Amino acid sequence: MGSALLEGVLRSGWADPSSCAVADVRPEARAALGERFPGVAVLSEPRPAESLVLAVKPQDAPTALAALPGGGYRRVLSIVAGMTTAALEASLWPGVAVVRAMPNTPALLGAGASVLAGGSGASEEDLSWAESVLSSVGVAVRLPERLLDAATGLSGSGPAYLFLVAEALVEAGVLEGLDREVSRALVVQTIVGAGRMLAESGERAEALRAAVTSPGGTTAAGLRALESRAVRAALLEAVSAAAARSRQLGAPGGSMG
Repeated sequence: MGSALLEGVLRSGWADPSSCAVADVRPEARAALGERFPGVAVLSEPRPAESLVLAVKPQDAPTALAALPGGGYRRVLSIVAGMTTAALEASLWPGVAVVRAMPNTPALLGAGASVLAGGSGASEEDLSWAESVLSSVGVAVRLPERLLDAATGLSGSGPAYLFLVAEALVEAGVLEGLDREVSRALVVQTIVGAGRMLAESGERAEALRAAVTSPGGTTAAGLRALESRAVRAALLEAVSAAAARSRQLGAPGGSMG
């Protein structure tokens, strides 16, 4: 995800390579980063700078924070899952501004959905800076931090829910006699097209669904089968469960693994 953000700010012209640096302790990762981002300084350890993006796995966060040069940054944008702004502030030096964010994997294609919240010392300037970084890879929305776990369960985990739907639809097409590659092509384009309709038509999802559903028709029959299997309720429970897990990870004593 850190690489996606770096690629986004470079592609959008928000920053130029000479103004950016990336640090990774793994030699093989540094080699790959150097090839992918020519002109960007690739380091084995962080160096002081005005702004830092912390993009590590939750279990690696304590080690990464301990490796930062003391007082070396004015603000930190963290995309570490489950780590609260209070926990980040306690691990950093006094006066540093912290912004916590949760992007999702479509950020890799510049189509991400990110949410962000500022810590106790984050100013409007800090939030605007973080928002501009995240907007380079998609849409960024500010929320109170208490709602970040809910957004994690929705947009953070949401791509996996849709991938599961796609997987099931492809299999359904095969069971009905379609070639697997044909079924996949139809499913992918159906999801892309439906997403564009949601994004570009201005209509609410329920209105678009109703427009496709003729009384007594094929779509009505399919929707009736989905409702009989409580698919709507299952999606509600999926978001709730993921949000609860995010809250658990961020709670004192919660496992960050």
